[in-house]
Amino acid sequence: MKKIALFYMGGTFGCVGEPLAPMPYDQFLPQLEKVIPPHLTVDCFAAPNIVDSSACTAPDWLSLIQRIQQLQLEGYQHFVVIHGTDTLSYAAATLARFLGQSCHIVITGSQYPLLNVQGDNTREFTDAIENLYLALEQVIALPVGAYLAFHHQVFHAQTALKTHTTELDAFSGLSSEVEFTPQQNELIVQDAQIEKAASFQILNWMMQPIATQHLVQQLRHLLSAPPHFLVLQGFGTGNIAVNPELLATLDELYAHGCVPILATQVTFGGIDQRYAISAWAKTAKIVINDAHSHADLYAKALQIYLKYSTPEQWFSHWNENLH
Repeated sequence: MKKIALFYMGGTFGCVGEPLAPMPYDQFLPQLEKVIPPHLTVDCFAAPNIVDSSACTAPDWLSLIQRIQQLQLEGYQHFVVIHGTDTLSYAAATLARFLGQSCHIVITGSQYPLLNVQGDNTREFTDAIENLYLALEQVIALPVGAYLAFHHQVFHAQTALKTHTTELDAFSGLSSEVEFTPQQNELIVQDAQIEKAASFQILNWMMQPIATQHLVQQLRHLLSAPPHFLVLQGFGTGNIAVNPELLATLDELYAHGCVPILATQVTFGGIDQRYAISAWAKTAKIVINDAHSHADLYAKALQIYLKYSTPEQWFSHWNENLH
């Protein structure tokens, strides 16, 4: 019988009361164990940090990854993570980037709590149970890798995206049934990396139809305290109108320790630089988003930040797999 390690990390799934708030793990565990199918061998664990998912940051996910890697040494190879939906895609992509093909892992959550307001019984209407059952079933059935399970669907973790705030059918991505070759990026997480991740800064800037000189003025405000990575989400296939001042500003940002990343604000389709308006990107101090989703871009930038020490290294190693 395959042994499954089930982690609880908070989120709507484990909330009770009015207004909703996470139930303490020691109180939630007995209720969670009641709904686990008896034919499965499941050991339950509290995640190192149980927080509202909108408050999750890189150290929270890295601490979870570190604990999973410790359990791998104890013989566990199948993992299910219960997580809030707000940053579920970010958690999924980060797990996928760091754990790679080293184990079987499925992350899930719910739009409605498992328990009623009092926390003493299952809620009359909830998607928590079916999502949990789907994750437990698929973690055994699927090939090695990382996946996100939600509302009768399973996606490759790096490709998942939350596309609806409240509906049960809340996520999109590449189906687990479709062939997918993730990058082999497994990294053993150490305490020092978790500590470094607390300083990780990435800023996402979605382009709006404004004059280029105004964009330059806005970008120059970042020079006094730039992030490690600045994601510029262009129009369409990643198009941004530039002028010499904007290109010079990108050079200055890079000189101040910031690596700009050219991406697109369009949900599906990715970057395409066949247009003349994007020719500047081939020579500017900017890297091109080649990740599988917006959340995966975050996970890739985080991993490069942890592995290498300088912006020059982040820039030069951007197009390499992280072995």
